[in-house]
Amino acid sequence: QVQLVESGGGLVQAGGSLRLSCAASGVAFNNYAMGWFRQAPGKEREFVAAITGSGGRTNYADSVRGRFTISRDNAKNTVYLQMDSLKPEDTAVYACAAARSYSFTYRPNAYDYWGQGTQVTVSS
Repeated sequence: QVQLVESGGGLVQAGGSLRLSCAASGVAFNNYAMGWFRQAPGKEREFVAAITGSGGRTNYADSVRGRFTISRDNAKNTVYLQMDSLKPEDTAVYACAAARSYSFTYRPNAYDYWGQGTQVTVSS
């Protein structure tokens, strides 16, 4: 049974930082690309970042490039999202996901497994 469990969300002031974690179980973690998506109320799910199974390649949405960093620790079966210089428009539920292939990981339908998400709220 595959499980992805996010943690690290919370309330932060604009300009602050948060680090999200996503712990995976029941899956050969280093064989999966991992991604982060977010969804704000009334909006569609939005791609944030993705990383290959080895961690050698990453991809970011234009809206977060230069502020967010995705990384992974395959020994701990965990992927991270370091979020710096946060803005109120970053407020959303953030979810991690696992994909068997890195191809098209900017699309939600590329992923096989999803976590439940963690709330991030950025106050102005």
